[in-house]
Amino acid sequence: MNLKIPIETSARHIHLSQQDFEILFGPGSRPTFFRELSQPGQYACKERLTVVGPKGRFEKVIVLGPCRSHTQVEISVTDARRLGIPSVIRQSGDLDDTPGCLLIGPSGKVQLEKGVIVAKRHIHMTPVDAIRAHVKDNDIVFVITTSYERSLIFSDVVVRVDPSFSLAMHVDTDEANAFANEDHPTGVILKLFNGHTYSLQTWADELQAGIDR
Repeated sequence: MNLKIPIETSARHIHLSQQDFEILFGPGSRPTFFRELSQPGQYACKERLTVVGPKGRFEKVIVLGPCRSHTQVEISVTDARRLGIPSVIRQSGDLDDTPGCLLIGPSGKVQLEKGVIVAKRHIHMTPVDAIRAHVKDNDIVFVITTSYERSLIFSDVVVRVDPSFSLAMHVDTDEANAFANEDHPTGVILKLFNGHTYSLQTWADELQAGIDR
C-alpha cells in the first residue's frame, strides 16, 4: 500500500534569530503565538515584517516561531524575481552563499548578508512513515500528485525523517499553483531513477533518440 502524503503550500515566511527579533521588534520582545502549524512545535506569529530587495518589496510577511539560531527568509522563485535577487534553491538551514535582503520591523531594520532561499521541496515524516514508504532520511524521491485533472510529478523531493515530524510534503506557492485545485491535495512516492531530475532527462533524451529501455 502506498503512503498517502498530504501536500501543504508553504507561502513566503521568515524565521528569525532571537537577536534579530529584538532588533526588529524591540529589546526583550518574544514571538507572539498566533496559530499552530502542521509540524509539532512550529507556529505562526502575530508579528509581520517588510522584506526589501533591489527591485521590490513585500509587506506584512509572516514570522514563524520559535526563534532559530540563524535568520532565514523563504520565498518562491517568482518572489525572488520581484525582489530582484537570485533564486537559490536550498534545504532549510543551508545558508552559505545565499543572497540577502533588508528586513524592516516596527522597531528597527536588519540587513541580511545571506539567508534568503527558495526552499527545496521536501517531505517531513516519522521513522515509522519512512519504514512504510521504504525510504530513509535525505533520500531523493519522485512524488506524483493526486490532484484532480492537474496531476503532475515532482522530482528531487528530499525526504526528512525525525520522530518529531508530522507527515507532510511542503511545496512553495509556485509549485502549488501548478497542480493544486482542491483543498487537501495528496501525493504518493514514485520509485523512478532514485528521484533525480537528470536521470529523467536522460530517459527523455533516449526516447527522443529512439532508444526504448
